[in-house]
Amino acid sequence: MKLVKKDIIELLPHREPMLLIDELKDIVKLKSATAVMFVKKDSFYVNGHFPDNPVMPGVLIVEAFGQAAAALTAHGIDKKEYENKLVFLMSVEKARFRNPVIPNCVLELKIEAVRSHGRVWKYKGEAFVEGKRMADAQWSATIVDKNN
Repeated sequence: MKLVKKDIIELLPHREPMLLIDELKDIVKLKSATAVMFVKKDSFYVNGHFPDNPVMPGVLIVEAFGQAAAALTAHGIDKKEYENKLVFLMSVEKARFRNPVIPNCVLELKIEAVRSHGRVWKYKGEAFVEGKRMADAQWSATIVDKNN
């Protein structure tokens, strides 16, 4: 199964320019998935980070990991249970940035739900461009009620 951008928009509250992931594929319900991000030369951060040598900020790779995990979790939970919820990042551990991610590439984020306890989930992930590992991290997130 593969989710495309319009499907992801139904799962996440993020909107352009902060909606970073373009696809979610290889989905194993509430276990793992691969998110795809098309890193474009006109991405909002390119002009300032860094103008003559653009690099995707590491913090945005972590954000993309978080969005992928939130989409995986939202997709796996009963829609009625999730419709008034949000997934918030709680902590980031062991984030490593191994190679710079430059525009005009496809960033693949392989994520795994390590465990869950109530509303708290722990994840790990690795980011790749053309099979080369660019970054990896572990993080925790929680599912919270939306403030209406």
